[in-house]
Formats: sequence, C-alpha cells, structure tokens
Amino acid sequence: MTNMTKEVELLREERITPQRYNYSAGTVGSRFLVQLRDNKKITGAKCPTCNRVYVPPKSNCQFCFDKLESFIDVSDMGTLQTYTVISSPQSYYPLQPPFVLGVIKLDGVDTGLVHVLGEVDFEEVGIGMRVKAVFRDERVGSIRDIKYFRPIVR
Repeated sequence: MTNMTKEVELLREERITPQRYNYSAGTVGSRFLVQLRDNKKITGAKCPTCNRVYVPPKSNCQFCFDKLESFIDVSDMGTLQTYTVISSPQSYYPLQPPFVLGVIKLDGVDTGLVHVLGEVDFEEVGIGMRVKAVFRDERVGSIRDIKYFRPIVR
C-alpha cells in the first residue's frame, strides 16, 4: 500500500475571523454604482447576441459568452422570485434581524438581484409580490444606495 492509497483522518478547525477589505468594482460595476449614486437609476448590461439583460451588469454573457458593452436603464420595479426571513444576527448583515432578504427580478431583466425588503409585513410577503426600489437620500456608490425594495400596493 502506497501513501496515496492510505486512508487519512481529515481534521477540521473552525475559525471565525471577521475581515474588512476593499475591492475594485471594475469598469462595468462602477458604471452601475455611479448610476445608482448620481441618478437613482438601475443600469443593466444587454447582450447583443441573445438580448439577455443582466442586473447587476457583467462583462460577458453567461449563456453565449459574448462581450456585454451595451448598457441600458431598467425599471426600478420587479417581482419577488424567492425570499428568506433573516432572524439570527451576524456581523456582516446590513440590518439587525429580523428582516427579509429576497431575489428580485426587475421588469425587463433576465437575472435576479439579491436585496433587502422593507416596509413589508412578514406574514404577507410572498413569491410573486410586486416590489419597487427605495433609494437612500444620501448615496455613496454602493448597492446599498438602494435602501430596500418595498411592496407595491395594488
């Protein structure tokens, strides 16, 4: 029996190490964040080949791999695709629990945007609910410039 075929006891150590870091949003991400900050507009990238629209925008289409160079303003309204109620606090959460975190498919967009829901009754939140972005008064160029998505009352 060689060393490669011997069974090895795998050990595991758990460490909790909060880390602060900065990263570059790149040209595509920066364009998206600047529009949120300066104009309260949500921008998507549209594929010239398959016409899919991505929010947040990306550099290449994940389906046909074409380069995404066309940017369009998209609706600030959409449909809740899925959600969860966050009830346990974590240092990296944007809010103190409880709060609702959902995936929103904005109108005219082919992807889902993960964001917080606000002004929502936990008993009434549901898949298919229509929502609208609420922007912060003071914006800094962050996804959190969208304060939350609130339900659209019909």
